[in-house]
Amino acid sequence: GFHLSGTVTEPATATEPEMTYKVAISFDRCKITSVTCGCGNKDIFYCAHVVALSLYRIRKPDQVKLRLPISETLFQMNRDQLQKFVQYLITAHHTEVLPTAQKLADEILSSNSEINQVHGAPDPTAGASIDDENCWHLDEEQVREQVKLFLSQGGYYGSGKQLNSMFAKVREMLRMRDSNGARMLTLITEQFMADPRLSLWRQQGTGITEKCRQLWDELGALWVCVVLNPHCKLEEKSCWLRQLRKWGEMDVCPLEDGNYGNELPNITNALTQSSGHSQDSLARPRRTVFTRAIEGCDLHWQDSHLQRIISSDFYMSPSYQREGESLLFNSQGQPLWLEHVPTACARVDALRSHGYPREALRLTVAIINTLRLQQQRQLEIYKHQKKELLQRGATTITNLEGWVGHPLNPIGCLFLTLTEACRLEEENCLEISDAGDSKPPVYQHVPIATGSQDSGESYLSLALEVALMGMGQQRVMPEGLYAQDKVCRNEEQIIARLQDLELDPVLVQTLRKQCILLLEGGPFSGLGEVIHRESVPMHTFAKYLFSALLPHDADLAYKLALRAMRLPVLETTAPSGDVTHPHHQFSVVPSRYPRWFTLGHLESQQCELASTMLTAAKGDMLRLRTVLEAIQKNIHSSSLIFKLAQDAFKIATPADSNSDTTLLNVALELGLQVMRMTLSTLNWRRREMVRWLVTCATEVGVRALVSILQSWYSLFTPTEATSIVAATVMSHNTILRLSLDYPQREELASCARTLALQCAMKDPQNCALSALTLCEKDHIAFETAYQIVIDAASTGMTYTQLFTIARYMEHRGYPLRAFKLASLAMTHLNLAYNQDTHPAINDVLWACALSHSLGKNELAAIIPLVVKSVHCATVLSDILRRCTMTAPGLAGIPGRRNSGKLMSTDKAPLRQLLDATISAYINTTHSRLTHISPRHYGEFIEFLSKARETFLLAQDGHIQFAQFIDNLKQIYKGKKKLMLLVRERFG
Repeated sequence: GFHLSGTVTEPATATEPEMTYKVAISFDRCKITSVTCGCGNKDIFYCAHVVALSLYRIRKPDQVKLRLPISETLFQMNRDQLQKFVQYLITAHHTEVLPTAQKLADEILSSNSEINQVHGAPDPTAGASIDDENCWHLDEEQVREQVKLFLSQGGYYGSGKQLNSMFAKVREMLRMRDSNGARMLTLITEQFMADPRLSLWRQQGTGITEKCRQLWDELGALWVCVVLNPHCKLEEKSCWLRQLRKWGEMDVCPLEDGNYGNELPNITNALTQSSGHSQDSLARPRRTVFTRAIEGCDLHWQDSHLQRIISSDFYMSPSYQREGESLLFNSQGQPLWLEHVPTACARVDALRSHGYPREALRLTVAIINTLRLQQQRQLEIYKHQKKELLQRGATTITNLEGWVGHPLNPIGCLFLTLTEACRLEEENCLEISDAGDSKPPVYQHVPIATGSQDSGESYLSLALEVALMGMGQQRVMPEGLYAQDKVCRNEEQIIARLQDLELDPVLVQTLRKQCILLLEGGPFSGLGEVIHRESVPMHTFAKYLFSALLPHDADLAYKLALRAMRLPVLETTAPSGDVTHPHHQFSVVPSRYPRWFTLGHLESQQCELASTMLTAAKGDMLRLRTVLEAIQKNIHSSSLIFKLAQDAFKIATPADSNSDTTLLNVALELGLQVMRMTLSTLNWRRREMVRWLVTCATEVGVRALVSILQSWYSLFTPTEATSIVAATVMSHNTILRLSLDYPQREELASCARTLALQCAMKDPQNCALSALTLCEKDHIAFETAYQIVIDAASTGMTYTQLFTIARYMEHRGYPLRAFKLASLAMTHLNLAYNQDTHPAINDVLWACALSHSLGKNELAAIIPLVVKSVHCATVLSDILRRCTMTAPGLAGIPGRRNSGKLMSTDKAPLRQLLDATISAYINTTHSRLTHISPRHYGEFIEFLSKARETFLLAQDGHIQFAQFIDNLKQIYKGKKKLMLLVRERFG
């Protein structure tokens, strides 16, 4: 039959009643071609009811009544039976059918109607004609709706996962050779191209978001797969080509390297080494995400050599032909496939995706044999050029097209094809790019099926070998943020897959052999002796190799990781053998390096590699030395070296056991390097770095501390050396931590004092006080420090610094020295009439109180300085008041007599202070009156009252004050309201 109908009952649940649905399914040549169900399902997949009915028909064919097509049954009826049949049919469904029945009746009775021009009538139960298209039912509207919905969510709410599972569905359809695969991909692509964000991103010149970018990549890769279907019809291919060209020509179509023209396009066309690279990047053709698929339409599978490779495990050259050079076979007679590598790998992906796993494996083996041969030839070429290249120290030879991060993911494709053949599973399920399964796959060795491969080789060892070859390929860093980011991402994906492999003796042998080849590979290997300045760094790859090799061959592991430590793009002196712009040939680039957007990430990977080596080398002084030298030579960022120093320190000082001195010394040496690097540059972490270094040196021991104190000038600023380094070294905690004996304590203290005096000489403003504090316990050193302060006081120090040191001196019991410093500070100070809240006022009051307590002579010495420096009336009157309250000389300096009498304001030195205070009040009054507003009148009257108190301290003060008020009334008679207030208060 061609039409299946039935009713499906869904049993009742706790919340829903029992439901019955009517289901109809049409099928043709073993495919379901259309479905309808009463549940109104809106999804791209069939509803449960359609699946249930289909399974029922498959499992219980004898329970399903088989009928003739309805046209046959009608043919057997006479006129009365037919009339009865039609009337009963209309009665059973009169609401739905009656309008249609009426229309058809009218058309049949009209002699020239369209229906009467056709012989016979359609029969939905009779199946399609042999020429009709037959394909699985796909609800196109639903596909459109779902893709549109997921895109509108912009990668949130798991929509990226949903789209990836739709891509996986397309791959599954291709594998089952279901022609709907391409149809579904077309529908998905149409929705992607209609995404309104594309034109927005293009207008703004911003790149597509990361999540969206990866979806576009997968879309492009799927189209390559579709057009490379080895068994597609020519007309299908030309139809796809028209579509792809149409999408590619739209201006919103994303570009292959992820940019919208504000960065230069990527060199993705496989340029051969010899062709001149003179064409500038701007002249390169525009490459969209569909360009590779469009190019793929030109590829065919008719080549007889290719056909023989994929159709037989035993295709070899006859033994008598194996002498000379051949493009088809290697010297063992195994077939080679000499196509552009990513293209050849795209063929493998297409075979694998279209359900031809054996063929995909055969082609993979041929590609790997070709890569091996190329590797050998490159080694031979390098042997001849080695001397010259090593002398130059750089090479212009490199691959312009890297395989890792390539849009077609060639290495990932070969690796997957090979490992899938080795998976221990009931069924080889296809990888989904977004697979969420957490259990790592388990692999076993499967011997290679071809009759000619070396014995002992398996698909698994080939997988490891090709991954290492691809990752170790020397290649130029591509242009543009997206392409560079993709290189890092793809590398991490391949390494994650490699880490799933359990390294047994066979794989270890493959690993060692390939690592040796990479080290000897010259300019064709990223781990060769000479590399191009803009070569993609190998740190991440080398970190994997180092950890994998270490248990089996430590010497090789270190040799490789140390070789990989370099980052030539940061070596400022390197000549720029720029591949894309030959006119820059060997000029030292002023901008330091080209636009490497992922440089920060690459430097941190370099740091990770170094850290991995340091950890492994713990306890081995020789190895640590070489790692340390590599770090000092290759890492140029102080913050990364600091991170390494901290890492080494952590590993060297485990909480539960003794410290490892070898690694501690490395941590200290790295720390010292950071100090030297950041000494003259601004670094916001500098204080943290200095504190850490002291902690590290303390952990190493007393000799390390002595050493940093003695060579402080090459590591610290004078302020750091005194206030952080020496202060911490001399602290109680440090002495306890090191449990030092008396001679050791003395040695440290002596070094700290020497440092303190050197720093005070170099930077007295910032170090004098710290120096005095550090020298307190040594009389000679303390006197020297004091002398340095006195010498610097007249030139290089501010009054604040001098007052601070003066107070310190008083606190230490040197009041006369404190007085001397306070007097020096006063000469630097100037307080204007209106600075009555200046922070130095407290210092001035303290200095006067100190002088007063020392005696009449000191007070007489400081008052002229105060009068010269302070012009603020309220401050002067405050000093005056304090000086008249108690007798001078109460400090009781030994050998001095003290009369115990209060001082008079009529006699020197207070007379001078009183006159200065009165004249300050007069000047301030005039200054305030020049721009006074009515709301300040009250405040001003209070100010005059304070002034009167000071005037009255003089013998003729009341007369002076009265004259002063008369004067004001005369000069400011225009301010009537204010003068009225003055009269009211002062007469």
